[in-house]
Amino acid sequence: MSTISFQIEPTTNESIIKLTTTEMLVNGSYQFNNIDEAQNSPLAQQLFHLPFIKRVFISANFIALERFTIVEWKDVQNEVKEQVENFLNDGGILVTNDESEKRIPIEVYAEVTPNPHVLKFVSNKALFKTDFEFKNIEEAKNSPLASNLFSFPFVKEVFLSENYVSISKFDIVEWSEVTNEVRSFIKEFIAAGNLLVEEVEISETQEQNNSSVNIENLDDVSKQIIGILDEYIRPAVAADGGNIMFDSYDENTQTVNVILQGACSGCPSSTITLKNGIETMLKQLIPGKIEQVVALNY
Repeated sequence: MSTISFQIEPTTNESIIKLTTTEMLVNGSYQFNNIDEAQNSPLAQQLFHLPFIKRVFISANFIALERFTIVEWKDVQNEVKEQVENFLNDGGILVTNDESEKRIPIEVYAEVTPNPHVLKFVSNKALFKTDFEFKNIEEAKNSPLASNLFSFPFVKEVFLSENYVSISKFDIVEWSEVTNEVRSFIKEFIAAGNLLVEEVEISETQEQNNSSVNIENLDDVSKQIIGILDEYIRPAVAADGGNIMFDSYDENTQTVNVILQGACSGCPSSTITLKNGIETMLKQLIPGKIEQVVALNY
């Protein structure tokens, strides 16, 4: 067996580094958030004994490590790389092959949304820390779950949020024909312990999703709008499988620009919701400052 050596690669998240090798390490993907979850990975268990290791990801030909802020990677990364290399080259086991150990008890049920083209698949467990929207398979390269969902020919868009997956379909099928198939696929994919989203790319994705919302640089009205959207509007649209994001506020025209995601995007009732719901609420709570609310991507 050849000697395994790793290269250290930085990521878009300064808390995470990747140790990459030319050899295939595992089939599938694994994420361990603590030593208790790492029962089927002797390597991850050993790494968690390092006080600064927060999370371990293992996939294909790389191992990604997230640190706590008590150290900087430049101070410890070479020692960690050497420890991983020595462990594996001495015959240490990366991940055991007992699939039963990594299966996750999970339930998934389908839920209709106001958008007839979108169905919401809800899990009984939290799945994601932030929202992700994928318009096509190219955008989904950092999400194994979304990438696999796009392999279904009827899947048009995928939206991931906390404990659910919203899927927008093309008109080639009816939801009644494919709901059980999709629900079973999502349930099995999660239960098998597959990586849902490449966490090493979360920082970059969050920047893209929130690129228009740098609160520190916003005016007072914009800050009020964001606060109202977060407190009153987003929980309601999340219940329908969607999301609404603040984009900008034009003081001269008193126009609020927003971006709709998930089930809200392209929904026939979105115009009514914007005008009779969101616009009316903003006008009442911020009197004299709001003329209209416009969805940029409707």
